[in-house]
Amino acid sequence: MGTDIKPGNPVMPSRHKCSACYKQYKKKEHLIEHMKVAYHSIHEPRCGVCRKHCKTLESVREHLTGPLAKSSCAEVFTVQGCNLCLKIFGSSDELLAHKEVCCLFPAFHSALRKPLEGYAESVVEDTDSSLKETGDHVSQVVGMDCEMVGGGSDGSLDLCARVCLIDEFENLIFHSYVKPQIPVTNFRYEITGITEDDLVDAMPLNQVKDNIKEILYNGESIGKAYVEGGKAKILVGHGLDHDLYCLNMHYPPHLLRDTATYQPLMKTNVVSHSLKYLTQNYLGYEIQSGVHNPLEDCRAALRLYKRMRSQLHQREVPIFCTCDSGDPSNSTNFDCSRMKELEKMSSDALLEMSSSKYRCWCLDTREQSLES
Repeated sequence: MGTDIKPGNPVMPSRHKCSACYKQYKKKEHLIEHMKVAYHSIHEPRCGVCRKHCKTLESVREHLTGPLAKSSCAEVFTVQGCNLCLKIFGSSDELLAHKEVCCLFPAFHSALRKPLEGYAESVVEDTDSSLKETGDHVSQVVGMDCEMVGGGSDGSLDLCARVCLIDEFENLIFHSYVKPQIPVTNFRYEITGITEDDLVDAMPLNQVKDNIKEILYNGESIGKAYVEGGKAKILVGHGLDHDLYCLNMHYPPHLLRDTATYQPLMKTNVVSHSLKYLTQNYLGYEIQSGVHNPLEDCRAALRLYKRMRSQLHQREVPIFCTCDSGDPSNSTNFDCSRMKELEKMSSDALLEMSSSKYRCWCLDTREQSLES
């Protein structure tokens, strides 16, 4: 039986649908303009049910569990989805087995005021034992966290008073209290747990910097580290720009992995989440329930990094992909001068030539495997 076309209900013209986020446009040129600024790629977080691309994992969570969640996807996720990594599994047994390893546990009891008291100032542990435990694999990653006290007349100026570094296997490799270069006017004890006595014999800031640089650069020249990395370590943390600023340090941007500014871990409006929120929602345990501890925060940031790094994506980023240090406006294949050529391409083909605005951390695993 044919479909009657009633007056007032004209046939809708065909629309051009983005193969990534499923937005629709009346004209192909509008779709191309969308692709030019969307920076869709295989590395974007996606719904495990309908495969829709999203800018952040939080957007995927809203899509699956939010007040306006897509009903068909939400029904599947409720039965087969992991609420931490947001993956979909084929059976309840698979999901149960996955949840046992996906939900992590705190590295130590967070209620302890000073769980680092067993370590002396300026701890640099012998890593031989840890290397043996990990198959002689040398850590290429260092996690860092700093605790700040207040300076200035109102105590609002952040001064680094404690710093902690761990290796890729969560072994403590450096810890020290730091002697601020100006008087402390607010120890922020309720948050930092730091007292005046802790800083009496603390290590001078310049000496702390030298120790940290020795660990991070790993014998590599600063010039070479800025160009290609070489033997220099990847530095992981939360709010690294602020930590490095308070340490009066610089480090090559291409070697920084910051869980506060990594797009998949940010809010739906691409604003930073707190480390406490990320740990609870993506690792499954709580931190910072009382006094902040840099070792605990270090391990949380490192675990988030390793979880993001372990993602298996289908293909490498195209060679024209812009990385964190590049200017996206200077790198796009959706050039207006090629409009006629682009308009002949399918939506899937346009997606294939699109590249991410950020460098996916999964590439670190691939690069390390190539080096070894």
